[in-house]
Amino acid sequence: MTADELATYREKLLAERDRIMKELGYMETRFLRNTPREASGDLSGYVFHLADVGTDADEREKAVQLTSAEGRLLAAVVAALDRIEAGTYGQCLRCGGEIGAKRLLAMPSATHCIECQEAAERNSR
Repeated sequence: MTADELATYREKLLAERDRIMKELGYMETRFLRNTPREASGDLSGYVFHLADVGTDADEREKAVQLTSAEGRLLAAVVAALDRIEAGTYGQCLRCGGEIGAKRLLAMPSATHCIECQEAAERNSR
């Protein structure tokens, strides 16, 4: 892999890391730090309707799930950046072969070549 290609992947990964960090910050501010009353925008002292409470709880649960998924994606991006620094970026973690350029352009945090990824997905079913 050339230095220019590596720089391109690094830039993509850094941009993705920044996007994820902003998204996580938004989720934390909007849903996770606020009480259900603050999150709904209702700051009055009146009792909530049960349907509103259920909707708010559902929205908070979705936010937690999205935050968890974004956290896993962030970990994969950081690991890919670490592999760039270690000089092992673009090598399949399973077979040691090269991960194709098209795959890395589509998914810069990929850890397996297409063949090994397909095999892992078949085995997980």
